[in-house]
Amino acid sequence: MASVNFSSMLCYSILGPFFPNEAVKKGANQTVVGLIFGCYAICNLIGSLVLGRYIVQIGTKFMLVAGLFVSAGCTIMFLLDRAPAGPTFIALCFIVRSVDAVGFAAAMTSTFAMTAKIFPNNVATVLGSLEVFTGLGLIVGPPVGGWFYHSFGYEVPFMLLGCLLLIMVPFNLYVLPSIADPSKDSFLRLLSHVKVLLICFVIFTLSSGLGFFDATLSLYAMKTFNLSSGYVGLIMLGLSLPYCLASPLIGYFTDKYPSRIGLTVTGGIVTAMGFCLLGPAPFLHQLWLLVLMLGLIGFSLGMTAIPTFPEIIVCAEKGLEEGLSTLGMVSGLFGAFWSTMFYGPIVGGLITQHLTFEWAATIQGGVGLLA
Repeated sequence: MASVNFSSMLCYSILGPFFPNEAVKKGANQTVVGLIFGCYAICNLIGSLVLGRYIVQIGTKFMLVAGLFVSAGCTIMFLLDRAPAGPTFIALCFIVRSVDAVGFAAAMTSTFAMTAKIFPNNVATVLGSLEVFTGLGLIVGPPVGGWFYHSFGYEVPFMLLGCLLLIMVPFNLYVLPSIADPSKDSFLRLLSHVKVLLICFVIFTLSSGLGFFDATLSLYAMKTFNLSSGYVGLIMLGLSLPYCLASPLIGYFTDKYPSRIGLTVTGGIVTAMGFCLLGPAPFLHQLWLLVLMLGLIGFSLGMTAIPTFPEIIVCAEKGLEEGLSTLGMVSGLFGAFWSTMFYGPIVGGLITQHLTFEWAATIQGGVGLLA
């Protein structure tokens, strides 16, 4: 499951340092770049809900392996630099990213469900440990993608990472257990809990913030600080490295001292303030301050996000039948609201195009404070 988290996030994050600039060269504006990132999240959202609902019928192991295979194929197929510029390039980007998102949704939904089923008493601890590999994927992806793109061109990063995902398919097919459980329930009953809805809104603000950076940060850093794609990848470490290092500790404390709401609220406030401090004041336009704020946001994301999954499970256990079906719905719901990051790149891209990156970050911080 750690290999799934690592390889999936590696393929997801590789685009950040160079794809927005490449897409602009191919005729896309800032808004279209945001839509390309956003369509991934929308398809991920729909896929997470549908696959989470039918995880029992499909099977957790088959869903995970099939999702990895689809993501591997789409990663290799993202060799679009030779496609004609303009509508053809943009349309192919939308198609490949959308199919890739469904594969990613299948892999991650089954991973969350298996985690909760196999480790019912240590969900947050195991989730925090797995998030180390999620963080490693986010850490390695941008600098590796930026460096390979700078050194070898557009195609090499996608070929290498697609092959890495393909290697993970037989490995997980052999190792992972098959889980069968005939229990069933409905999303409506799960969403009838007001607390679940509030937690989902918090997850929405976190995911939209991450999506906002995907579509806007690299162009902003290149323009403001005159950086290459490789250095932009290194800057993105400021976001993912603190998250990676903090996740296992936060997961441990969440299981041992289950004051989950306190951690979530504190982390959410710090995350929102980090976005606000990227605002339009001239004295804030410093490279070191950008990296510092990214680090603050990355650390607080772990505080906010990790306690939410076990908290939704606790809410689901009050009135819903225990079993794989319920865990699948919780996993699908969790993955779906993480996939609402389409709000970040789409709205962030629009605001950045018509105002500035700084104002877009401030507005994103305001939404976080509301949550």
